[in-house]
Amino acid sequence: MGARSRSALLTAMLALLVGLLYAPQATGQQSDPDPAAKAAGTFRNPLNSGPDPFMAYANGAYHLATTQGDSIKMWRSKSMSTLLETDPITVWTDDDASRNQHMWAPEFYHFGDRWYLYYTADDGEDDHHRLFVLESEADDPAGPYHFKAKLEPPNHKDTFAIDPGILQHNGKLYLAYSGINAYQHNGLNIAPMSNPYTVSGDAVAIDAAGGCPEVREGPAFLNRNGRTWMTYSACDTGKPDYQVWMMSLPDDADPMVPGNWSQHEGPVFSRADDRGVFGPGHHSFFTSPDGTEDWLIYHAKTTAENTYTNRTTRAQKISWKEDGSPDLGTPQAMGATQNLPAGDPGSGNHWINDDGRSSGDATVEYTGTWNSGAGCAAQCFFGDDHWSDQAGDTATFRFTGTRIVLLSVQDTGNGIAAISVDGGPEERVDFHGPIRTGETVQYRSPKLSPGPHTVQVRVTGEHNDSSDGAFVSVDRAEVYTD
Repeated sequence: MGARSRSALLTAMLALLVGLLYAPQATGQQSDPDPAAKAAGTFRNPLNSGPDPFMAYANGAYHLATTQGDSIKMWRSKSMSTLLETDPITVWTDDDASRNQHMWAPEFYHFGDRWYLYYTADDGEDDHHRLFVLESEADDPAGPYHFKAKLEPPNHKDTFAIDPGILQHNGKLYLAYSGINAYQHNGLNIAPMSNPYTVSGDAVAIDAAGGCPEVREGPAFLNRNGRTWMTYSACDTGKPDYQVWMMSLPDDADPMVPGNWSQHEGPVFSRADDRGVFGPGHHSFFTSPDGTEDWLIYHAKTTAENTYTNRTTRAQKISWKEDGSPDLGTPQAMGATQNLPAGDPGSGNHWINDDGRSSGDATVEYTGTWNSGAGCAAQCFFGDDHWSDQAGDTATFRFTGTRIVLLSVQDTGNGIAAISVDGGPEERVDFHGPIRTGETVQYRSPKLSPGPHTVQVRVTGEHNDSSDGAFVSVDRAEVYTD
């Protein structure tokens, strides 16, 4: 984990203090006298390692899509707590060279007895991004799909456009997106639609505030209390100050009249340095399985560096203020344990902390000379982790389940681990990162037969040419039992 210059004495004292206090440091994770009792009804972020998330609950399952680049993939699970370990379904690839690269920000909506999947793609050049829509063959958000149409307002024909979202207002459909307008290269535009796959008129530009000049993108909509609330992301997504702003429209107003949109002052969802959350945005909303709760799904980073990497998908419940507006709250720290959405059946999955605590029947054991301490603070689960660069040191997770996912800090001084399952062949996994980031998915085991298993992490003492050290970090493990 970079320059490990903390003394052994200080490390030991910090580790002892953390163990005695049994408390996190700015992680949002709360100690629990009986953690196993609540494990089935809780979850921890991230839900996915991709950015630009969109999620809907349909046909008894959550369906999640994130930006993957050369295809559109979907993750499906009956419980939100098992999305991270679910294997993806590829719902779309394209052999048309004009639109088969840089596929971004897929969103899918149900109209009639079909699903319509909206996305942006290009031919390899960013300025050639355009909007497209797919139509499902049946009533299943996971497809299969066929190509339906290119979406472009007459006055924005063949111009840059990304981040399509659908506004449903007074029985009519509108295409909202980010594209060229008088205010930004990536500015908000809205155009009427005659059906889910046809733009029927010119787009109008919305002059949306954002606290920085670069972009207004990723429009999303909520309707409640007599108004439609349009939230959107502002600032460049690579910056730690990427954030969510909001405008609103009365139910009886025409969304094609820009003056009908009222600007909310200031961001409504933004970085939380004390929780290690930076650049929260590109979001959407979904409803709990029982229909009683509204939830936010978004991407954010664990680093304040200006980078497009490390954007991972997270979720948290929102509430509503007395004035009728949505309250998105403050971003939760990575790894903070939250209650699942109402109506979610939960699962038997549980966590293992690097100090041996677990919400289930599981342990972690070390051999060698591992260091431990609380220096990583909000970047780690319960604010602590273990690390070693001594070849041959091992950390062995013992658990009962069907899959394990290991998360820990990536850093410029991290090296290569050798990971084996149940004493089998070792897989070399590089824990190095070009910048320091916290709570990163380092390893996901193959699907295992139900029962007891071990996963061993061995320090090799090796590193790639870009790393300045050979440290391997151990922090949180998620165990799945489905």
